[in-house]
Amino acid sequence: MYAERASLLDGAVVWHNEPGPGPAVPVLPDGCMDLLWTEGRLLIAGPDTRAQPPDGPRAAWAGVRFPPGAAPAFFGVPAHELRDLRVDLSDVWPARQVRSLAEQVTDSPDRVAALEAVALRYSADTPPPDPLLRAVVEGLDAGGTVASTAAAVGLGARQLHRRSLDAFGYGPKTLARVLRLQRALAFVRDGVPYAGAALAAGCSDQAHLAREMRDLTGLTLGRYAELTSGSWPVNSSGSWPANSDTPAPSGSRTTA
Repeated sequence: MYAERASLLDGAVVWHNEPGPGPAVPVLPDGCMDLLWTEGRLLIAGPDTRAQPPDGPRAAWAGVRFPPGAAPAFFGVPAHELRDLRVDLSDVWPARQVRSLAEQVTDSPDRVAALEAVALRYSADTPPPDPLLRAVVEGLDAGGTVASTAAAVGLGARQLHRRSLDAFGYGPKTLARVLRLQRALAFVRDGVPYAGAALAAGCSDQAHLAREMRDLTGLTLGRYAELTSGSWPVNSSGSWPANSDTPAPSGSRTTA
């Protein structure tokens, strides 16, 4: 069973997932990074450029999903160094500190709130997200081209690419593709026909969307619709909750 809510941390989402019936499926790219807890461990889900396999056996998960560009300052690592990875938080933070935090979350009667408290505590000492990078996300998520977005924020193409690698884990073109796919899948989950979802999201046609789906997720649109009938995928645990009434996350994310 999956549930999520808006976090007290600006722009973030907190979520949890308990083991349950249903197939294990890939974790889809969405432009975000997550702080994760599972089985007494704290992990980082880096930004994905492709679908990730489910993370091991079924287990309980909790997560704080940072909006695109916000997590690198929190973790203290450029996003591109964590691209397509799931790593222990102790790989980037002091091991003793991480063990203590993991124990606090594990022993808490409300692990989601405890994990959120960790994010809030350490975010207080983290510089706020660069508003320029937030404008980049908003421009690309609105369907703007990389060139027009770079011009709107006053950056050259090379500057934008370099800053995007650090903030998002990949260049603005890849970020635009990921956000566009998430927009399209949101329409698909709402029952919009594939062709309509493709055009509404900014793809040239249904074939274009189908290619992006295969390239970024390894799934066909038909398989995705089949798996998400009455439900939708969570991000970093790789589970598909049944009969969820919670709205699916958008490019502000999912999933790790």
